[in-house]
Amino acid sequence: MDLFGPTFVKSRNKKSYYLVIIDDYSRFTWVFFLATKDETSPILKTYITGLENQLSLKVKVIRSDNGTEFKNIDLNQFCGMKEIKREFSVPRTPQQNSIGERKNRTLIEAARTMLADSLLSIPFWAETVNTACYVQNRVLVTKPHNKTN
Repeated sequence: MDLFGPTFVKSRNKKSYYLVIIDDYSRFTWVFFLATKDETSPILKTYITGLENQLSLKVKVIRSDNGTEFKNIDLNQFCGMKEIKREFSVPRTPQQNSIGERKNRTLIEAARTMLADSLLSIPFWAETVNTACYVQNRVLVTKPHNKTN
């Protein structure tokens, strides 16, 4: 998972960030749009609780960078209560969070292309990122399951 932002231009819904969550096995991706970094914890907690309730699965590991939005008392308590292991990358090494960083780049590049092609104004960036995520989740992409990344 990774957080992108702040953007120079707020979205139509006054959002400046987006949180990207990637399933490590399937690479299925979810995006959540935030006005501030402080919204990360409640959104993540709601997402995990909903996912576990709907699918009867348990989130076992969360992998992220060292951002304060992921390292805080609120998430520490929640993950402790749910027995979720947390893995953080070393500070200033985005290479260790390459899956999240690459997904952000792919979504932003697709969104920029859609904005340019459709002649939409920049405040529509959130809608185009959401559309890019939707399309990429439905395009057949196979991951070699015998590798760790």
